[in-house]
Amino acid sequence: MRTVLRPGDLGYLTYLHGVLYSREYGWDSTFEAYVAAALAEFVLDHEPARERIWFAELGEEIVGSIAIVRARGLDEAGATGDGDGWGDLVAQLRWFLVHPAARGRGLGRRLLVAALDFCREAGYRRVMLWTERGLTTATRLYRSAGFELTEAVTNERWGRVVTEERYDLVLDADRR
Repeated sequence: MRTVLRPGDLGYLTYLHGVLYSREYGWDSTFEAYVAAALAEFVLDHEPARERIWFAELGEEIVGSIAIVRARGLDEAGATGDGDGWGDLVAQLRWFLVHPAARGRGLGRRLLVAALDFCREAGYRRVMLWTERGLTTATRLYRSAGFELTEAVTNERWGRVVTEERYDLVLDADRR
């Protein structure tokens, strides 16, 4: 795994999200645009000590990713806050993806463990993420790491009706 961004990574990761989620879930190009916008913001304005992205590769090809970003505008419990600074203690897990050709090898678990270890080292107290109800393999992995479902919202996004689910994990510095 590597954590250094190289030219082409942003575009390739956006492409993978767009193509794989379209193929597997029927999502349209608005999902790809959603991923591209957030990834661009990360690349242009991230804090390396508090935010990181990991790339898993087979040979020279990216086959997986995960990232930790600061969850801006959240209170200590991870709820939308009033800008009181608690968001610095809440991390958001993003862009978790394993290419179908690399699935079943424990790569997703290794990416998740690396991200959660980083959160502990960076001093976060809580990690939150948004996923979609149909991503059952990822959900099982989140739950096995201690994440709990805290919110669900159904709406029309990405050309489909989707139920987005929020999961939260309170970090215990001793848990590995």
